[in-house]
Amino acid sequence: MPHAGDSLILTLVAAFVLAFLLGLGALRLKLSPLVGYLLAGVAVGPFTPGQLADSQLAGQLAEIGVILLMFGVGLHFSPRDLLAVRRAALPGALVQVVVGVALGWALGRLIGMPDGEAVLLGVCLGIASSIVVLRTLEERHELKGETGRIAIGWLVVQDLFAVVALVLLPLLAGRDHPDAWAATGQIAFRLAKIGVFMGLMWLVGGRVLPRLLVGLAHTRSRELFTLGVLAIALGIAWLAYAAFGASFALGAFVAGLVLNGSPLGHNAAERSLPLRDAFAVLFFVSVGMLFDPMIILRQPLAVAGVLLVVLASGLAAALALRAVGQLDHARAALLAGAIPQIGEFSFLLAGLAVSLGAMSRAGHSLIVIAAILSIALNPLVVRAAGKAMGVQPPKRR
Repeated sequence: MPHAGDSLILTLVAAFVLAFLLGLGALRLKLSPLVGYLLAGVAVGPFTPGQLADSQLAGQLAEIGVILLMFGVGLHFSPRDLLAVRRAALPGALVQVVVGVALGWALGRLIGMPDGEAVLLGVCLGIASSIVVLRTLEERHELKGETGRIAIGWLVVQDLFAVVALVLLPLLAGRDHPDAWAATGQIAFRLAKIGVFMGLMWLVGGRVLPRLLVGLAHTRSRELFTLGVLAIALGIAWLAYAAFGASFALGAFVAGLVLNGSPLGHNAAERSLPLRDAFAVLFFVSVGMLFDPMIILRQPLAVAGVLLVVLASGLAAALALRAVGQLDHARAALLAGAIPQIGEFSFLLAGLAVSLGAMSRAGHSLIVIAAILSIALNPLVVRAAGKAMGVQPPKRR
């Protein structure tokens, strides 16, 4: 490892330079650049010779990418949109989680996990990655259409489910009050705090934040406006986490949602886009840094099993909606390919479970390899799903 004083700059240089080179190489091979970003993380991580980057620092930088991504999603989404797609988004998200939990629990028990850890494995395998899905739809110019609205609603439902799981996990792991009534009261209190945060953002933030953007626009300073947008996204995300017990991602999403209807909301989204893309790359690099290639040799059947659970849960959800008529052929094909992978919330849940003693390091490693493989295979799964359902790929613009 380099000198501690150089860790930040070396992490950024190694991550961005290698991600650029390997992402470009993946694109030349007609693969998603995400594959290159993941390989860049493997190359600079602790499990390969010549470690160049600080994995803990890279993970914190990647969190900024998640915050900016969810802030951008909030800027482009509204509760009215969620209600408009509720018949597809809500059941689709729940089916994916339920199938993931059921199959993950069965796989966990098969490889010798206790019931609790097996259920946690299933939960982590049933929550799609917002970054990957949105990037996939963005590359195919589907993000602003009906498919994009359904996918965003789908992801929002799953993110809210993950937030609830993050709140409940410490209590269910038995580290807090063992008394059932006390635990129930604490759960209700934590959920109430999140509800208070969302209410305050709606009532107070809905009046203050749009006026703040207008005031920044009147300064006629592009730098100040951009800085103000970033301050709003990061500041409210931190406030949600530190004062109300919500996740950074949920706080940023609510902040974007509040600004959604303001006159300068679209401008704010454009200002945050370049940094959002840059830090999103760091997210994928940080995932790659968690990958120990030897796990494939140590537990090949378990690795194949977790990958099949991820693919099966997403495909089952999309096909179920197609079967009941909630999706047409083209949308079902695209979602069947885009949804089956896991990402940021799965890592958060798995990391918390390990810290609480509810999941072993081996279980955490299986979740990481499932994420890496499912993200790397995502472009191929999208194409395969389209071909299987007779849908032609979109023409490049």
